Amino acid sequence: SGDLTTEAVVPEGAQARARIEQRAPGVVFGLGVAQTVFERVDPSLAFEALAPEGQWREPGMLAEISGLAASILAGERVALNFLGRLSGVATLTARYVQAVEGTGARILDTRKTTPGLRELEKEAVRAGAGVSHRSGLYDAILVKENHAALAGGVGEATRLALERAPAGV
Repeated sequence: SGDLTTEAVVPEGAQARARIEQRAPGVVFGLGVAQTVFERVDPSLAFEALAPEGQWREPGMLAEISGLAASILAGERVALNFLGRLSGVATLTARYVQAVEGTGARILDTRKTTPGLRELEKEAVRAGAGVSHRSGLYDAILVKENHAALAGGVGEATRLALERAPAGV
């Protein structure tokens, strides 16, 4: 319901400018989410992205935020958590993509994502040059061990899946 430290030590109405810096090489993703966090905290804050997303880059400036110091402090941790998590997913994906370059293999994502962050994490995989496999149980067929066991074997499960799959899946 508030920030006791900011209320105690930051003068009311104080203005500030903050910088978000990338500290290690990697793929940046999540600047739009970070901007949205700051806009939700205080629509009067100015957010300027200074780096492209979805490209491997060296450390450097990512963004600047200016406005009420208390508002910047209120949004910084949430914004940085999103940015760090999503950039981490994009960077790890890019490393895997680089490791299999030239083999014909593709790096696919999974549905096993952080609760509430599936769409963002899947976008981060794409930013790292990975491929979206499927978003849920509803958009693609994937026969697993339990399906095969219940259908009477992998061959029968495959036959049934191909026979009964909706058009376009």
